[in-house]
Amino acid sequence: MQYKAPLRDIQFVMHELLDSESHYKTLPAFQEADRELMDSLFEMAASFAENELSPLNQSGDAEGCQFDNGKVTTPKGFKEAYDAYCELGFPALSAEEEFGGQNMPFSLSTVINEMVGTANWSFSMYPGLSHGAIQTIEHHGTDEQKQTYLEKMVTGEWSGTMCLTEAHAGSDLGIIRTKAEPKEDGSYSITGQKIFISAGEHDLTDNIIHIVLARLPGAPAGTKGISLFIVPKVMVNADNSLGENNNVVCGSIEHKMGIKASATCVMNFDGATGYLIGPENRGLQCMFTFMNVARIGTAVQGLTAAEYAFQGSLTYAKDRLAMRSLSGAKAPDKVADPIIVHPAVRNMLLTEKAFAEGGRALVYYLAHFADTVAKGEGDDLKFADQMLSLLTPIAKAFLTETGLEAANHGVQVYGGHGFISEWGMEQNVRDTRIACLYEGTTEIQALDLLGRKVLGSQGKLLANFVKIIQKFCNEHKENDEMGQFIRPLAKHLKEWGDLTARIGMQATENPDAVGGAAVDYMYFSGYVTLAYLWARMALVAQTAIKDGSGEKAFYDAKIKTAQFYFAKLLPRTTTHVQRISTGVEPYMSMDVDQFAF
Repeated sequence: MQYKAPLRDIQFVMHELLDSESHYKTLPAFQEADRELMDSLFEMAASFAENELSPLNQSGDAEGCQFDNGKVTTPKGFKEAYDAYCELGFPALSAEEEFGGQNMPFSLSTVINEMVGTANWSFSMYPGLSHGAIQTIEHHGTDEQKQTYLEKMVTGEWSGTMCLTEAHAGSDLGIIRTKAEPKEDGSYSITGQKIFISAGEHDLTDNIIHIVLARLPGAPAGTKGISLFIVPKVMVNADNSLGENNNVVCGSIEHKMGIKASATCVMNFDGATGYLIGPENRGLQCMFTFMNVARIGTAVQGLTAAEYAFQGSLTYAKDRLAMRSLSGAKAPDKVADPIIVHPAVRNMLLTEKAFAEGGRALVYYLAHFADTVAKGEGDDLKFADQMLSLLTPIAKAFLTETGLEAANHGVQVYGGHGFISEWGMEQNVRDTRIACLYEGTTEIQALDLLGRKVLGSQGKLLANFVKIIQKFCNEHKENDEMGQFIRPLAKHLKEWGDLTARIGMQATENPDAVGGAAVDYMYFSGYVTLAYLWARMALVAQTAIKDGSGEKAFYDAKIKTAQFYFAKLLPRTTTHVQRISTGVEPYMSMDVDQFAF
């Protein structure tokens, strides 16, 4: 399985669907990002992903990371690939110019992250978390902290992590135990253990800058008593040279289901020197700078899983011969027909395609709001921040779950061969399974969406998005060609509002109703969100064909994929609505002791 970057579809979304060049012109900091620059970056990233990273994907999985007395060695070729990644300037792309960055839009980095991640997700984990660490220091660090750490992090010479999870706490950060004791010199002594730390230790960089959550003495209980600290692996001298090793050591690496070439570490902080970043007891709020970036990055993983599965499945389905078409032989000169002629196989292929291309549209759409949050002003910034708040949990949860579904289809299209390592499909399933878990599980994202973002805002955040979709429906309701998309979209839009009100009423009688409905509500929201984007893509394609485009086959395929999505995937919402309507009682009526006898 060799990855091929889908440059034409990337260009379709960035240039034709989202008109990124016009978007960047509304943000003075990004006005230099024109179409020519974008395409040159895309082509450079595609070449790197295809030729440097894709060949390391399966070998890295087979070799994995090696642990020896606190040191982690990455698989063969990863160090050279990382150096090449840095030489191309990718770590610096979206960072501030003051610290050696190129000050390019986050949405451009997102496109590159997609190509890097699809080619080799394990590799992408190493630089991926550095982006969030850099943004956290940019937004909340002191001038001295910025001068000390950012330049070498931006170039990729140093990397970064986020250290949140503890063995007893999991996703409940309010009960973490890691302590931070003040020292006379203004620094802090950090003591505790963190688990599941991606890229917590490796041999790719000279230093690793850990962003760590810990509690100060006398801090309030729960999430209101958490502070944030910078804890370098190697101490940095006054002249920015490296000094002695800090008291932070990798205790072990996890033996895990997938992403085996990415080191997932247990990190022990034994009186390690740390530096407060942001206000005391406000660490979780500062960490959200990091977490929002990480969650968008995880949504990208759902997209990459679908894209990888689709590419592999399509190649195999066009080549593999098995049985004859029920409507008559399609390849009479061969012993059997290619399996792509069978409806069941086409269902899997089109599901992969619809989720990959629809997921790409959603992730890039979300990243454009992130651009505005980073560099916008006034009402535009406020609106973009609200849209980002609503859409991030949808993108993270929905795209990772549908990406996993697509990855499973990839195995199924290959049949027994899909279960064999050499084809790459089973690795895709193993690698992407974690995406539904880290950076907040699907269930936690669903609760965040329904409980905090929708009901918690009294429906305001949802209303913002509903207005956008409603305006689109009103503008094109008289377009006969668009009727097949507009009518069901408008129907589901009204149903979205009704469903939200129904859950709100249920919650007034029983607060557990929110938890009972959250996952189904997330799926409903995801399917409708993708329906809106597929309707927009269909409109762009219809317009291009009317205008006499020389790429009629490309645009016709877009319309047909949109039709498939509306006919075969969007109706899944009916099941989720029905499940919500039955309330929480079927979950909660059984006593704990009745679960097993």
